[in-house]
Amino acid sequence: MARPEVTGRKMAVASVEATPARARGPPAAIDDADAYSIEEFCRRHRISVQMYYKYQDEMPASFTIGSRRLISREAAAAWRRAREAATAAETEAQ
Repeated sequence: MARPEVTGRKMAVASVEATPARARGPPAAIDDADAYSIEEFCRRHRISVQMYYKYQDEMPASFTIGSRRLISREAAAAWRRAREAATAAETEAQ
């Protein structure tokens, strides 16, 4: 593509409205959900899906409904508390 100063054309500016909703963050409805899909859980906790599967034994308990695997809000909260406690214990040990 030719540079705009060469062609004399203006550059297109991407607006916030043109940005897909996924790129701007999770919708508010995810925060109110009783259960999260693995993708929603990872997005909400800012970890990659690959990391979730790599450390699957250390991740919160999940359940299946049909072919979907979900993580309950309570299991996610318990997992966060356990991670915070482990970090606090590790910090005290140093």
